[in-house]
Amino acid sequence: MLSKKNGSLSVKAKQRGEETLVLQVAGMPIKQVDVNVLPTLKVIPGGQSIGVKLNTVGVLVVGYHLVETENGKKSPGEAAGIQIGDVITAINGQKIENMSDLSPFIEEAGKTGKPLHLTILRDQHSVTAKLVPLKDKHDDVYRIGLYIRDSAAGIGTMTFYDPKSKTYGALGHVISDMDTKKPILVQNGQIMRSTVTSIEKGTSGNPGEKLARFSDGEEMIGTVTNNSPFGIFGKLTKPLPDSPFTKPIPIALASQVKEGPAKILTVVENDKVEQFDVEIVSNVPQKFPATKGLVIRVTDPRLLKKTGGIVQGMSGSPIIQDGKLVGAVTHVFVNDPTSGYGVHIEWMLQEAGIDLYGRQKKAS
Repeated sequence: MLSKKNGSLSVKAKQRGEETLVLQVAGMPIKQVDVNVLPTLKVIPGGQSIGVKLNTVGVLVVGYHLVETENGKKSPGEAAGIQIGDVITAINGQKIENMSDLSPFIEEAGKTGKPLHLTILRDQHSVTAKLVPLKDKHDDVYRIGLYIRDSAAGIGTMTFYDPKSKTYGALGHVISDMDTKKPILVQNGQIMRSTVTSIEKGTSGNPGEKLARFSDGEEMIGTVTNNSPFGIFGKLTKPLPDSPFTKPIPIALASQVKEGPAKILTVVENDKVEQFDVEIVSNVPQKFPATKGLVIRVTDPRLLKKTGGIVQGMSGSPIIQDGKLVGAVTHVFVNDPTSGYGVHIEWMLQEAGIDLYGRQKKAS
């Protein structure tokens, strides 16, 4: 249906589908446009503070340890060519899932003198290595000379959840290991409710941080199945605390976002989700999935006073413009904590496997 107002022409669709629109002047065609009418997708924006625990695929090597032997200090792991950031997935053909799985292999290899045959995931490629444990002269225990980790934990902010599928998205960026700086390969994980206890205010050159608490004994409210450049994703198993938005709202595609006023939802005290004013300074109408499509600036005086702007732990805070969910906060500018990047919600929904284009899509 066409309508004309104040010299502009608008088109309103009555049903889904694809069509070609031809604009004519005095009977002469001047422009042809392909029109794709999409169904209205609605999700519930989050803003809640969440605790995140990730269990890695195998065990992650995060450093070298020197073993004090009778012949001096040595690192068997380093000597075997194992690199920081490697993921040990198997020993002698047996799958390794956590750190406790290594001990029997190390003890047996130490006693027999036979090397451990390691299967390693390195930069998405499988490699092998042979490692001979050495005995520590102080406690007579065999060691491999590596610091390893099998899990990681932190806090972030819920971005959205779909009440129909129970699928959620949070953080808006990948979770990387703090030592290796590489994305964590997730075997599984959980999210829990988290309570903000205090704020370290951000200043130029020193990003601030939300300080929050959650414990391993805290009730799990969802799973983590994917840790991607666009955030973490999974399924909710328990209801989230209420926020200013308890009903689904429409989403905006990357091409529909505009520069100007907007709001973010986030927690700065206890469990209360609040709305704060921001401005979308820049929008890149990306045609293909990419991060950092938005630049936002905090304009809310109360939030600036409380946090100095964007702080760590705020990642995933939903960005809402004209009643539509448009994206999520992802990064702060180190030299200007009032400003930072955001990711378009379109790419988070796509990564979550939610059908926003009116066709069945396979979850990534």
